[in-house]
Amino acid sequence: MFLAHLRNELLKLFGKKRTYIGFGTFLIAQNAMLLAFRFTRWQGEVERALSGNGYLAVEFISALTVAMFMLIPQLVLLMPLYTSLVGGDLVAKEAEDGTLRMILCRPISRLRLLLAKWFAGLIFCALLVLTLGATALFFARLWFPWKGMFVFSPPLGLFSVLPPADGLRLYVFSHVFMIVSVCVVFALGFMFSCFNMKPAAATILALSFLFVNLVMEGIPFFERYHEYLLPYHLRAYLYVFAHPIPWNRILGSGCILVAVCVSSFLIGAAAFQARDIKS
Repeated sequence: MFLAHLRNELLKLFGKKRTYIGFGTFLIAQNAMLLAFRFTRWQGEVERALSGNGYLAVEFISALTVAMFMLIPQLVLLMPLYTSLVGGDLVAKEAEDGTLRMILCRPISRLRLLLAKWFAGLIFCALLVLTLGATALFFARLWFPWKGMFVFSPPLGLFSVLPPADGLRLYVFSHVFMIVSVCVVFALGFMFSCFNMKPAAATILALSFLFVNLVMEGIPFFERYHEYLLPYHLRAYLYVFAHPIPWNRILGSGCILVAVCVSSFLIGAAAFQARDIKS
């Protein structure tokens, strides 16, 4: 019965046109960034970073490098918007339309209803990340050759060059941790959606919580407290490309993100149980 319910939630979710806004926006953004990388100073800056460290730039300006450089800003700027939008919409929108009252008139527990919606949202997040990664690599390959991979992140002190086979393997593997990071943002939107508020309010609150963490991280006073802020753990997927891979750092952040995701669901479920929806 739960699988049938989950299937129906997926059909409802992917039957809405606004679900595909994120997919379409990412395709447009990727092609715009690809053109910018090809025809602006962006590529020259990457070449200078490689040359300044003794590497031949032509060997690492490749499809894998460009795909990763496109993914990072999209994950930071665009992904939270569309995942929190779906999370804030799942429960609050049905409550606003009145369909939630009709659903709860049937012999189904509120917890099972939330679980079905939550898992449907997690599946959406996974598909969005995988689609984003696949299309970024596909479009980058149309413009750039298949050579070595270069990953550069000054805030994390990350400078890594990889052969094509290792680069592709780590590129695919990093998406596992990207999915976990994206699911956390969705879970925040879903948690606020379980409270008595409009879908837009739930989305704004989730984004506000994330942006407050980003602002606090940028204040020098909070440097000693970075481990208590969410963005510190959301970037753990980048450490997959480090030499050697800091597994303690990655798995530690992964456990914290999973805990935040589960805690958000439990808080939302507790609030939803206390709501008076049928009256």
